[in-house]
Amino acid sequence: MTEKTAALTTEKTGALETKGEKSLATRDDTLYIAPPVDIFETDEALTVVADLPGVAMDSVDIRVEDNILTIKGRATYSPKAELLRQEFSLQGYYRQFQLSDEVDQERISAESKNGVLTITLPKAEKSKPKQIKVKIS
Repeated sequence: MTEKTAALTTEKTGALETKGEKSLATRDDTLYIAPPVDIFETDEALTVVADLPGVAMDSVDIRVEDNILTIKGRATYSPKAELLRQEFSLQGYYRQFQLSDEVDQERISAESKNGVLTITLPKAEKSKPKQIKVKIS
């Protein structure tokens, strides 16, 4: 599994446009942070563990498309009082990985606990190591 970088695009229109011309889609102006991940491999599966602090499970978007695993999430914060000055804003998380044919994409599962996302990527049956017994005749 290798990391994959892809440009994000949206249907937003560019700031510069003239009357009567179609504007082109531009790059998404949302800032993202690549969350730190650990990747473990066993005989049965690959496991991706990603730190996504402040992200609720319903704010996480995990997709597999064209053998690319995409992790996307946004942390939320609601102050309990009136905001007088703001010096930081929460960024979204975004990371992509290229998957090999070893992964059984139909059985991928994910769970989140205390801001740690764990994605289990089971290996396909054909890619698991097999012991071949030698018959003595």
